[in-house]
Amino acid sequence: MATNLEIEFKNMLTEQEYQQLLNKFSINEEQLWTQKNVYFDTPTGQLKKLEAALRIRVKNSTYELTLKTKQAVGLLETNQMITKQDYQALKYDKVLVKGPVYEALQSLSVDVNHLLVITDLTTKRAEVPYKEGLLVLDKSFYSDVIDYELEYEVTDYEVGLRHFNDLLKQYHIPTRETENKIKRATNAMNKKKN
Repeated sequence: MATNLEIEFKNMLTEQEYQQLLNKFSINEEQLWTQKNVYFDTPTGQLKKLEAALRIRVKNSTYELTLKTKQAVGLLETNQMITKQDYQALKYDKVLVKGPVYEALQSLSVDVNHLLVITDLTTKRAEVPYKEGLLVLDKSFYSDVIDYELEYEVTDYEVGLRHFNDLLKQYHIPTRETENKIKRATNAMNKKKN
């Protein structure tokens, strides 16, 4: 189990801007990997109300359970590697494996016995070190949507913000309001239902 403070900046990209950044950072198709995020909440949306998120990330036959909770700056991530059987137990039987994430959810008074899948998305991702952080380029697929996103993960908010804004300016990318992946995928799913 690990907890860490996630400080990241996000900006939606057009397909052209995404391709431009792949080229500028010499990222080719072989350097991209695929991961699937499956998001969970209670039927009453307890996690959403707490501005928290629970997901399982499936990547290269590994399963990582992550709880993200809002902090004054950034998000506190509680991460726990789980088995495929643990993943299936939560997805199909609503049984959450015991451990640090379970305990963190209980400390938030979240009903751990009624978690269900609310949405999922698949992402093709590339990561490159950039200045004092990690630059992430994502192409995500959910519902009938394909979107492109730039993320910059840092340890210092002020320095990271400056580097991120400079990068956007350097490549003539406008600053765009960017919701997190769970909100985008959930909104798209709800639009599709209506």
